[in-house]
Amino acid sequence: MREFIVLVIGAILVENFVVAKFLGICPFLGVSKKLETALGMSGAVIFVMTIASAVTWILNKYLLVTFGLGYLQTIAFILVIAALVQFVEIVLKKFIPPLYRALGIYLPLITTNCAVLGVALINIQREYSFAKSVLYSFGAGLGFTLALVLFAGVRERIEYSDIPESLKGLPITLIAAALVSVSFFGFQGLFSK
Repeated sequence: MREFIVLVIGAILVENFVVAKFLGICPFLGVSKKLETALGMSGAVIFVMTIASAVTWILNKYLLVTFGLGYLQTIAFILVIAALVQFVEIVLKKFIPPLYRALGIYLPLITTNCAVLGVALINIQREYSFAKSVLYSFGAGLGFTLALVLFAGVRERIEYSDIPESLKGLPITLIAAALVSVSFFGFQGLFSK
């Protein structure tokens, strides 16, 4: 049990895909202007990451490895991720239209979000069991959520701050992103590998 807890907490804090591995930066910068939008995108990413990792683990173990098709891994994983994103897009459009409109172009970009593909590939590379793979992916999604929500809070505060003219817009956003990233590096010594 301790091993699973360490795996999830490590994925959230130590190996955070956005601020430690620098994967998934596009939605991190694009959707983090409002807290509600950040939470909506985070929920979609958690769902896609977790389900995609489960499906890709099964696909890899029982199809690609069994038939010697490991070289098709990346393409197969991207197809699985794309199908899941389409499913999320259809569900949001049908049941939560305001969130669907708020996410805009960033929702289909989950398909090419390197954090989602990165989680699936890391699970295979580290030879995690199915349970570990799903838990690590869920933890990575929670880490993505934590980074996105923290950054959304920072950006909302920046909006009401007195910023020098030369730093307004993208420069202050990148500085804030760097500071959020640095704060996560304090967790690097939390767990020894």
